[in-house]
Amino acid sequence: MIFQDRRDAGQALAATLATKDYDAPLVLALPRGGVPVAIEVARTLKAPMDLVMVRKIGAPGQPELAVAAVVNGDDPQIVVNAAIARSFHLSQSDIEEMSNPRLEEIRRRRELYLKGRRQVSPEGRTAIVIDDGIATGATVRASLRAVRARKPARLVLAVPVAPPDVAQDLAAEVDELICLHRPQPFGAIGRFYADFAQTSDAEVIALLDEAESLAKQGQV
Repeated sequence: MIFQDRRDAGQALAATLATKDYDAPLVLALPRGGVPVAIEVARTLKAPMDLVMVRKIGAPGQPELAVAAVVNGDDPQIVVNAAIARSFHLSQSDIEEMSNPRLEEIRRRRELYLKGRRQVSPEGRTAIVIDDGIATGATVRASLRAVRARKPARLVLAVPVAPPDVAQDLAAEVDELICLHRPQPFGAIGRFYADFAQTSDAEVIALLDEAESLAKQGQV
């Protein structure tokens, strides 16, 4: 299965999700690549759209090794890899201090993308977390746990493509997993798109403005 682009992938996801009849759906996109996928779902489900922004907290001296991840800037959630934290003798207060620069970056990017608009609370809603694909699953896992902590009635992960083993692991984090394609071997997400050009900040902003406009028109 090859998607033409993120819009095509989003339309394919939307067609599947439209059959589910979710109660009070809220579409949560992982920027940047998840946004053009998610907007297609938001249009089809007539649902509001917001962002889930996550930044990795690297271990001391090993920045590529994630000791934790911090998600969103308002009412932030820190998801800790307890085993790695213990191996580096890091306390909760250590990790909270390490998270501060990441929180500042998240706040800056939220302001850029959302222009001061408040987050939409997932509490009591069907929260649908969307990205353009999953490789290792570390970022998505942190995002899901942070969204779960905000008490949605139902948590759904919806992606066009993911490795079968990663998809199976992430299924344990959600109430429902929608994954259109689980190829083996996997390689990289871009293999499954004819056009996988990087999503720009300007495109993210335009799509979020569109989502807000739909909401103001009473279509969501």
